[in-house]
Amino acid sequence: MSDEIDDYVEGDVNSVYVDGDVNTVDDAGEPEATTALAVLHFIASSLADDPQAVAIDVSERHGKVVLSLSVGPDDMGRIIGRRGRTAQAIRALVSAAGSRDGVTTSVDIVD
Repeated sequence: MSDEIDDYVEGDVNSVYVDGDVNTVDDAGEPEATTALAVLHFIASSLADDPQAVAIDVSERHGKVVLSLSVGPDDMGRIIGRRGRTAQAIRALVSAAGSRDGVTTSVDIVD
Protein backbone atom coordinates (compact mmCIF):
# COMPACT_ATOMS: atom_id res chain seq x y z
CA MET A 1 0.00 0.00 0.00
CA SER A 2 1.37 3.38 -0.96
CA ASP A 3 0.80 6.74 0.68
CA GLU A 4 1.09 8.55 -2.63
CA ILE A 5 -2.04 10.24 -3.95
CA ASP A 6 -0.79 9.56 -7.49
CA ASP A 7 -1.57 5.88 -6.93
CA TYR A 8 -5.22 6.60 -6.17
CA VAL A 9 -7.66 4.33 -7.98
CA GLU A 10 -11.39 5.11 -7.88
CA GLY A 11 -13.01 2.85 -5.30
CA ASP A 12 -9.73 1.79 -3.67
CA VAL A 13 -10.50 1.27 0.01
CA ASN A 14 -6.85 1.68 1.04
CA SER A 15 -6.50 5.20 -0.31
CA VAL A 16 -8.16 8.44 0.63
CA TYR A 17 -8.39 11.26 -1.89
CA VAL A 18 -10.08 14.61 -1.50
CA ASP A 19 -10.50 17.25 -4.17
CA GLY A 20 -8.41 20.37 -3.68
CA ASP A 21 -11.11 22.11 -1.59
CA VAL A 22 -9.91 20.57 1.68
CA ASN A 23 -6.25 21.20 2.45
CA THR A 24 -4.27 22.45 5.40
CA VAL A 25 -0.66 23.32 5.96
CA ASP A 26 1.32 23.97 9.10
CA ASP A 27 3.54 27.01 9.74
CA ALA A 28 6.38 25.50 7.71
CA GLY A 29 4.08 24.96 4.72
CA GLU A 30 3.98 21.18 5.16
CA PRO A 31 0.70 19.24 4.96
CA GLU A 32 -0.73 18.43 8.39
CA ALA A 33 -3.33 15.77 9.29
CA THR A 34 -4.36 15.39 5.66
CA THR A 35 -5.54 11.81 6.09
CA ALA A 36 -7.66 12.69 9.14
CA LEU A 37 -9.10 15.69 7.32
CA ALA A 38 -9.93 13.62 4.24
CA VAL A 39 -11.58 10.91 6.34
CA LEU A 40 -13.69 13.46 8.25
CA HIS A 41 -14.75 15.18 5.04
CA PHE A 42 -15.68 11.87 3.40
CA ILE A 43 -17.70 10.61 6.38
CA ALA A 44 -19.52 13.91 6.98
CA SER A 45 -20.33 14.36 3.28
CA SER A 46 -21.60 10.80 3.07
CA LEU A 47 -23.89 11.19 6.08
CA ALA A 48 -25.22 14.66 5.24
CA ASP A 49 -28.25 15.26 3.04
CA ASP A 50 -26.53 18.46 1.87
CA PRO A 51 -22.85 17.60 1.33
CA GLN A 52 -22.19 21.12 0.02
CA ALA A 53 -22.87 22.51 3.52
CA VAL A 54 -20.06 20.45 5.09
CA ALA A 55 -17.24 22.71 6.23
CA ILE A 56 -14.16 21.84 8.26
CA ASP A 57 -12.00 24.38 10.05
CA VAL A 58 -8.55 23.26 11.18
CA SER A 59 -6.73 24.73 14.17
CA GLU A 60 -4.18 23.66 16.74
CA ARG A 61 -4.81 23.63 20.47
CA HIS A 62 -2.43 22.28 23.13
CA GLY A 63 -0.37 20.38 20.57
CA LYS A 64 -3.46 18.71 19.12
CA VAL A 65 -5.00 19.27 15.69
CA VAL A 66 -8.62 20.31 16.18
CA LEU A 67 -11.01 19.72 13.29
CA SER A 68 -14.19 21.77 13.71
CA LEU A 69 -17.00 20.27 11.66
CA SER A 70 -19.97 22.36 10.52
CA VAL A 71 -22.94 20.90 8.69
CA GLY A 72 -26.35 22.18 7.71
CA PRO A 73 -28.95 22.52 10.49
CA ASP A 74 -30.99 19.61 9.12
CA ASP A 75 -27.96 17.32 9.19
CA MET A 76 -26.81 18.03 12.74
CA GLY A 77 -28.83 15.19 14.28
CA ARG A 78 -27.64 12.80 11.61
CA ILE A 79 -23.99 13.60 12.36
CA ILE A 80 -24.39 13.39 16.15
CA GLY A 81 -26.62 10.31 16.17
CA ARG A 82 -28.58 8.82 19.02
CA ARG A 83 -26.87 9.48 22.33
CA GLY A 84 -23.87 10.77 20.37
CA ARG A 85 -22.90 7.34 19.09
CA THR A 86 -22.32 8.45 15.50
CA ALA A 87 -20.21 11.41 16.68
CA GLN A 88 -18.21 9.08 18.92
CA ALA A 89 -17.59 6.71 15.99
CA ILE A 90 -16.54 9.61 13.76
CA ARG A 91 -14.08 10.80 16.41
CA ALA A 92 -12.60 7.30 16.72
CA LEU A 93 -12.12 6.94 12.97
CA VAL A 94 -10.60 10.40 12.58
CA SER A 95 -8.30 9.75 15.52
CA ALA A 96 -7.06 6.55 13.86
CA ALA A 97 -6.51 8.41 10.59
CA GLY A 98 -4.67 11.16 12.46
CA SER A 99 -2.33 8.63 14.02
CA ARG A 100 -1.40 7.59 10.49
CA ASP A 101 -0.32 11.21 9.94
CA GLY A 102 1.54 11.16 13.25
CA VAL A 103 -0.71 13.74 14.93
CA THR A 104 -3.28 13.68 17.72
CA THR A 105 -6.65 14.87 16.46
CA SER A 106 -9.86 16.04 18.01
CA VAL A 107 -13.22 16.59 16.27
CA ASP A 108 -15.52 19.38 17.44
CA ILE A 109 -19.01 19.48 15.97
CA VAL A 110 -20.15 23.09 15.85
CA ASP A 111 -23.49 24.57 14.94
